[in-house]
Amino acid sequence: MRLAIGLLLALASAAALNYGFYLQHSASGRLPALSVRHPVAALTALFTSPRWLVGFTGGLAGWALYIVALDLAPISLVQAASAGGVGLLALLVQAGGTRLAARDRAAVAASVGGLLLLGLSLSAGAGHAAAVGWSGPLGWILASGLAAGIAASPAGMVLRPGAGLAVAAGLLYAAGDVATKAAVDGIGPVAVFALLLPACHGLAFVCLQLSFQRGTALATAGVSTLLTNLLPILAGLTVFAEPMPGGLAGAARGAGFAGAVLGAALLARQP
Repeated sequence: MRLAIGLLLALASAAALNYGFYLQHSASGRLPALSVRHPVAALTALFTSPRWLVGFTGGLAGWALYIVALDLAPISLVQAASAGGVGLLALLVQAGGTRLAARDRAAVAASVGGLLLLGLSLSAGAGHAAAVGWSGPLGWILASGLAAGIAASPAGMVLRPGAGLAVAAGLLYAAGDVATKAAVDGIGPVAVFALLLPACHGLAFVCLQLSFQRGTALATAGVSTLLTNLLPILAGLTVFAEPMPGGLAGAARGAGFAGAVLGAALLARQP
């Protein structure tokens, strides 16, 4: 029962987060150019936009639901359920009057197909390791910060407009999720993870808002959402030692991860 409730909350979280991202992206296009050199002006522009503020509030509600879901279910399964949010984002983009290119439709199909396979693998259950050290989660967070710096600058030049910053945002949001799970589970120095959590999310917020003014909703919010969900799944299987099932369930879960990776790559890479 706890697992089922946790997964339902994860789905509700994904809906709130992605609808919030959609509203923030559409509002950013109507705002003056945002710059980290003028943080007060940028924040004033964002928080005085009613549409953006509604999206931001929805995102906060989604994050609160996510934290509750983490307390009820393993991080790998919570993130798998949340990954379907990119499908909702695609529907919102189409409903807004933007026709998706064939490449983007294929990316969304690969991502949602991956989610379905991950869902099929849930019949095998999931579990936690008896004991998890603090060095693994901390190392993951620090490595994510380094990778985000690379994605936001040199690597971003070979991606779609805004996608490099979206990759950085996804890496940092995922690192914040790992810090959240470590803090919720009481692993090692909880205070350190509690401090890293807002730092990761704050930097991710900056990268994502900057990306919104540079690229499409799927190339920015879509890429960020996929990475935010995919990377903690991998962290759950490695850093938090959550076991992979065997047999067909294990194959389905592995194929589901591959679908999510393919979807992110198609959305981010230059045509």
